[in-house]
Amino acid sequence: MDAAESDPPIPEPQGDGEPAPADVRERTESDQVSASDRPDAVQELNEQRDKYLRLAAEYDNYRRRTAKERAEAGARGQSELVSRLLEAIDDLGRVADIDPATTDQQTLHKGIEMIEQKLLKTLGAAGLEVLNPLDQTFDPTLHEAVTTEPALSPEDDHTVARVFQPGYRFNGQLLRPARVVVKQWQG
Repeated sequence: MDAAESDPPIPEPQGDGEPAPADVRERTESDQVSASDRPDAVQELNEQRDKYLRLAAEYDNYRRRTAKERAEAGARGQSELVSRLLEAIDDLGRVADIDPATTDQQTLHKGIEMIEQKLLKTLGAAGLEVLNPLDQTFDPTLHEAVTTEPALSPEDDHTVARVFQPGYRFNGQLLRPARVVVKQWQG
């Protein structure tokens, strides 16, 4: 008999770090079933593993496909918006080609205003909303107070006196707050 056969078995540690009693260790070893004893269990395990791998691959394909479709939908939406703006861009090109010596300033100014209106109308149809809050109550979620000026009455307190720069909302999402001067009552 060699030394390995004569030494008593060393108990395996349990979850708490203590060695398992020999009778428990023996019981679990004898309860284990070999693959040759239950071939149907091995087959079922392989089938379940195959189902799992197929489902994981299917989900990965779904995730990739939806990400691609989202990107394509975004690109389609942008191209539709740009195609709507092309007419106004063409108008800007025509204004840029005007000879200032042959056109008076009023006509040029009127043409630029018309292009601005066309752009805002096109963008408005796409969901853009211009925020011009003159004489409205100051709303810090939509407006950015650049400075204040004294109000003449308490009713004018927290009212927008001037708009330095209009704000914009697109489909309900604030793109830029309106930059304003707010009246403040000092009484």
